[in-house]
Amino acid sequence: MNTLRTAVDTYVAMRRGLGYKLRDLEKRLTNFAIFMEEHGATIITSKLAVEWATSLPGRQASWTLRLSDVRGFARYLSSIEPRTEVPPTGLLPGLSRANPYLYTETEITKLLEAALQLSPPNGLRRWTYYCLFGLLAVSGLRISEALMLRREDVDLEEGVLKVVNTKFGKSRLVPIHATTQQVLTDYASRRDSLLWPPRSPYFFVAEQGGRLLLQYVHRVFWKLSRQTGLRGSKDHTGPRIHDFRHRFAVETLLSWYRAEKNSYLLLPVLSTYVGHSNVRDTYWYLSACPALLGQAVRRLETRWGRQS
Repeated sequence: MNTLRTAVDTYVAMRRGLGYKLRDLEKRLTNFAIFMEEHGATIITSKLAVEWATSLPGRQASWTLRLSDVRGFARYLSSIEPRTEVPPTGLLPGLSRANPYLYTETEITKLLEAALQLSPPNGLRRWTYYCLFGLLAVSGLRISEALMLRREDVDLEEGVLKVVNTKFGKSRLVPIHATTQQVLTDYASRRDSLLWPPRSPYFFVAEQGGRLLLQYVHRVFWKLSRQTGLRGSKDHTGPRIHDFRHRFAVETLLSWYRAEKNSYLLLPVLSTYVGHSNVRDTYWYLSACPALLGQAVRRLETRWGRQS
């Protein structure tokens, strides 16, 4: 086996041991190793790394990600092979994260009301999307986590969700409010009255009881968001499902500010609740929110006033 391919396997295995899944990174680095083979190269150079990263025409958005993958791999490899060049940062345009959208209470209400109008009128589909989008708005779950919930992961008596083996290989318990608990209980009762015995082990299911697939969830969300005015009739960009998660984080911190709680000490609690591996990621979710900035300024002014 090619030495670089062996090194890729070892590198990926090492990082997976730290809790990362890295399925896409493994594919990209394996592709890079094949590229190196085709060029008769066994030593990574910045020139070859950039050539591979930019080899997808019209895919500039992915070039920096691809080069970043090679950079991390090269850092690891340089401790074994000193001739390895680690591509410096700044060789390609940086990646930019999508600006988060902060849903208003009215927008979420309209979206959920529109979900209840989905066809068929006597089917389960409307209730599935009503409960799914509602849960995302009040729990901070990732959409992948919600879709992976199994029946046994949803404790309807205690009001606790068990999120198993999610991003970074972590699992966690997510307590939910009594009102959310009741909505999910009603959904489970309706689901089981229409679809028994169950066709799949998942809590949220498609109309005929099979697994609810992410691509179909996105299609329904886009349809409802256009219908409710969250995006134009022909828009291909706009508020995302993931923005429910951002709103949950912001609203949680705002409630702590307004209750005069020490949000700095509580932030790790929020980070754990939403399943972040590093509190730094939670800080990003809380950026670009005027209401939060206003609360921070108010606290600073109060503190300065006491010191003067």
